[in-house]
Amino acid sequence: MDIKGLSAIQRYAASKPATDPSGDNSAATAAKAVVADFAATLERGEEAAKASMIGDADPHSLVTALAQTELVVEAAVTVRNKVVEAYQEILRMPV
Repeated sequence: MDIKGLSAIQRYAASKPATDPSGDNSAATAAKAVVADFAATLERGEEAAKASMIGDADPHSLVTALAQTELVVEAAVTVRNKVVEAYQEILRMPV
């Protein structure tokens, strides 16, 4: 029996799940969680603003919610800018 062939088959079998698109992709899962957290933070800020307008919320909770929303939006803008920069760098690469 060829041991080298068996070793290659075992290595292929071990690496197969890493390339399987239907498998658990931790980067995609993390991205989904970040987007969901972003949306939830924006929604909490909006709800606090609505409650404050009708007089149901205290000013401290409104300020806290708006500060969190501002931080999340600034982080999203920073990430977007970095992605645009990276894309522009790729476009500048010689082919």
